[in-house]
Amino acid sequence: MTIRVAMWSGPRNLSTAMMYAFAARGDCTVTDEPFYAAYLAETGLEHPMRAEVMASQPQDPAQVGQDLQADTDQPIWYQKHMTQHMLPQMPLGWMDSCRHAFLIRHPARVVASYVKKREAPVLADIGFTQQVELFDRVAQATGKAPPVVDSNTIRARPEEQLRALCAALEIPFTERMLHWQAGPKAYDGVWAPVWYHAVHGSTGFDAAEGPLPALEGDYARLAEAAMPAYEAMVKHAL
Repeated sequence: MTIRVAMWSGPRNLSTAMMYAFAARGDCTVTDEPFYAAYLAETGLEHPMRAEVMASQPQDPAQVGQDLQADTDQPIWYQKHMTQHMLPQMPLGWMDSCRHAFLIRHPARVVASYVKKREAPVLADIGFTQQVELFDRVAQATGKAPPVVDSNTIRARPEEQLRALCAALEIPFTERMLHWQAGPKAYDGVWAPVWYHAVHGSTGFDAAEGPLPALEGDYARLAEAAMPAYEAMVKHAL
């Protein structure tokens, strides 16, 4: 039977690098943001490559949830999920078939990175409040806090953090997770040309990040609005 690992993050959270780490294991199928097309269909938002995203995935969220409960030909199925995609009307019953983990990043870093790709985001676009809601749902369903990984910590100590994450998920760690080949991947979402340029140049986790970026105006206020959710999550970090 396939072990399904659902990793939850907002955008610009090192989520693609984490997906590459799991894909490099050799015993793992990966899926990139399966609710993205359904999210765009439900919201009508104009995102880069909207038409291509809509054509690449099922737009019915119930169908996506059903598909995510299947088995694969690999022992592990890593599902990269964006918390902002999980609108209130999205089905969540499929989550009961998964082991869950959460990937976080300081709001100032998220906002500074996000606005380079899409201007004028609002709090709902960056997924912090939705992440806390999903975390609480998993904790209530399982009776314990699911594992949380801080992106800055995994960049500073990747092997230590991946070992701890694998232990929390009750799957074996392999050093293969520390490195991958540069370039686009066959399992990338069709949106990769817009969002994945930096990670395509990587072969492993980058070094720890420097000082927090300086934000002004609406961007500073957005990061400040996300801080309570980040602080609620970071206290659970591995």
